[in-house]
Amino acid sequence: MMQSGIFTGYFPYGLEETAKRIRSHGFNTVQLDLHFKDIDLSAGQITAGKAKKVRDTFRAHNLPICCLSGYTNIIHPDLAHRKANVDRLKELLRNARSFGTPYVISETGTYNTESEWMSDPKNKTEEGFETCRKVISELAQVAYDHGAQFLLETYVNNVVGSVEETVRMFAQVDHPGLGLLMDPTNYFEDHNIDSMDKVLNQVFDTLADKVKIAHAKDVARAKDTSEKHADIGDDDALASHTFRGVGAIALDAPGMGVLNYDLYLQRLAEKCPNIPMIIEHLDEADVPRSKAFLDGKFVANGV
Repeated sequence: MMQSGIFTGYFPYGLEETAKRIRSHGFNTVQLDLHFKDIDLSAGQITAGKAKKVRDTFRAHNLPICCLSGYTNIIHPDLAHRKANVDRLKELLRNARSFGTPYVISETGTYNTESEWMSDPKNKTEEGFETCRKVISELAQVAYDHGAQFLLETYVNNVVGSVEETVRMFAQVDHPGLGLLMDPTNYFEDHNIDSMDKVLNQVFDTLADKVKIAHAKDVARAKDTSEKHADIGDDDALASHTFRGVGAIALDAPGMGVLNYDLYLQRLAEKCPNIPMIIEHLDEADVPRSKAFLDGKFVANGV
């Protein structure tokens, strides 16, 4: 049966308090964001001792770490900025096993310099794709060399933003160091959201064998077409945790949109039984409702 988990970053506390609060909601796994009030895990500051402390703390609360958040723009047009981003991902891949998991996740990024979630014409060029492919090949090799795996997360406005582009990337980077984070909401745009079941089935029919971890959020058409961010009650919150969609699409917490969760979970259980399912795009106050929604869908679908 599927495991329910959550990003640690929605709990803006010290390490022990974060683990305690997450466990109090009944979760049994976490996706680790390396941001706590009382331990520095920023670039260049990860040590074996710190990784063990984090790993042991979550294990003591019966919350095994299933993956690490490494979200960054891996094809940033500023080469120095890009190198810093990629070097940070490589640092996480080298240390992932010390945190108790092989998996480190990031989307593929954009050439847009104003926002990491807005598209850019270069994203859909052969040059853009080839640059991204080279970086992902490097990340896959570093991962493999350290017993880890880089998980690509597709997002519509990034270089790898569609089912077809995801399939193409895996065909060109056919490497044991590369896997997929499954989040079907990230494949939807205004033009295909009304073909919900068709897109969901296409994703699973073509990519299910690559999936290692799954996300639980929701998708719907948006009234506000600007880039959307939520106030989650943490002045230090990362933009990746406040982001709620851009343009015609809103990306909110599970149960707040139109994603066909029954079909999603049925296909996921068919292809990836017992997979960790990580809730996102919410604030701490909404955790009980979101978890109750997801647990109800687990029960209803026998997964």
